[in-house]
Amino acid sequence: MRFSLRFVSQTSACFELENDLAYYAPEEFDVILNGKPLGKKFNTNVFSLFTLAPGAQYTVSTTLGGFSLEFSTVTETACLNVKDFAAIQTALDACPPGGRVYVPEGVYTTGPLLFGSDITLELAKGAVVRASTNPNDFPIWPGEVPSGPDGAVLQVSTWEGNPQSCYQSVLSAFYKHDIRIIGEGVLDGDAQNSDWWVDVKNMKIFRPRMLFVNKCERVYMHGVTVRNSPSWNLHPFFSRDIGFYNIAVEAPKDSPNTDGCDPESCDRVEVIGVRFSVGDDAVALKSGKVYMGAKYQTPATNHTIRNCLMEYAHGGVVLGSEIAGGVRDLDVRQCFFDHTDRGLRIKTRRGRGENCVIDGVVFDNIKMKNVLTPLVINMYYHCDPDGKTEYVWSREAAPVDERTPRLGLFHFKNIECRDCEYAAGYFDGLPEQPIGGVIIENVSFTVNPNAGEGYPAMMTKIDLHSKRGLIFRNVKSVTLKNVSLAGHEGETVTLENVGSFTEE
Repeated sequence: MRFSLRFVSQTSACFELENDLAYYAPEEFDVILNGKPLGKKFNTNVFSLFTLAPGAQYTVSTTLGGFSLEFSTVTETACLNVKDFAAIQTALDACPPGGRVYVPEGVYTTGPLLFGSDITLELAKGAVVRASTNPNDFPIWPGEVPSGPDGAVLQVSTWEGNPQSCYQSVLSAFYKHDIRIIGEGVLDGDAQNSDWWVDVKNMKIFRPRMLFVNKCERVYMHGVTVRNSPSWNLHPFFSRDIGFYNIAVEAPKDSPNTDGCDPESCDRVEVIGVRFSVGDDAVALKSGKVYMGAKYQTPATNHTIRNCLMEYAHGGVVLGSEIAGGVRDLDVRQCFFDHTDRGLRIKTRRGRGENCVIDGVVFDNIKMKNVLTPLVINMYYHCDPDGKTEYVWSREAAPVDERTPRLGLFHFKNIECRDCEYAAGYFDGLPEQPIGGVIIENVSFTVNPNAGEGYPAMMTKIDLHSKRGLIFRNVKSVTLKNVSLAGHEGETVTLENVGSFTEE
């Protein structure tokens, strides 16, 4: 079976099998490196090698047979062991461009770390970089400062789409490039042993993220496990060429605001072979609330999410809700959603603004198991105080103006959804601005016979649902091609203010 190189550093490499399966490989396999089997079984489409030599050539193949690939690791200028320095930050500061800071096995407690350009941080197997649980170790950064290096206002800290004062994130970088965070070790926010998850709605200063990179280029994370972040785990912001490869992102399913990955107003983000099990959305694409969307008009563009496993999240792949700048050209495929509340989820509302345009979105080759509502498009999303106003929840047509978002065409294809509960799909557009179109092609749904009841979408004035089929309201066109639904109660398809409906 063919495979391709997705990422390479000084000491690690990531590969992806080329097939149409969701996350898991067709069978277990071993990897042969320079003619010698590793003696380790792999079972996922994305697999990695570690402890390689810098600037070396390798040949890799698998026991799936018939294909081998040659690659070279990246050369380096220096390797600094953190045990030779007073602190991890001191080693990062001392490392020359093109160098690597190495963290050997052990537990290392640290305050926030700030990265420069052209640097690699490697966490060896058994290494745990653990964030301090003392808030006094985390400086408070303002939401904005008057001028950054490019002459523009710089958002130093942001929270849910707006500039806000926040504690410095555990890892952060500003206006930097070529940063690699690699290895088999752990980045541990240790939030369960702190006050970060306690009484969060009354905190005066917003919590740190695990990783926040602002106006950066070519930032990559490979192999590491990220766990128990104080809030969002991975937050690239107004950055480009960002990659997360074969990592794990973990937090208890009841931990507050522990989104897995939230790229905001970024261009070209890859999330490949990542396993998420978190307390909020697994991957949520963002482009700011109203102020940021209107001022910068910078959509989330050209993102790829592939061969990922999403477990115990609110949503598997989510667009919004802070998407006032829009989302364009998103490709999601070969992902497996297991016990998430919703699978593929779009959430917006009146007030997000005319720059909130979502288009060019494809979801392909997806498997879901025990997802409460697999497919959701919600234009009445009610979170935050302004989301519960009559302007947001009213079913009467409002004027189309600068506050009105627009959703284009969504294509859901080659998807298997087993044991859904509340509804197979829930699509609810605005009467004044209907969803442009929904195509559901080669998709099967089965309903859990022991399904509970609940709300398929987060909005005001919605009834409880259980074992419902596909529900469409305020959609310009709906096309169903080879769609099956079993075990539901009531109508298979409910249509309300749908311009055209085609079923094949």
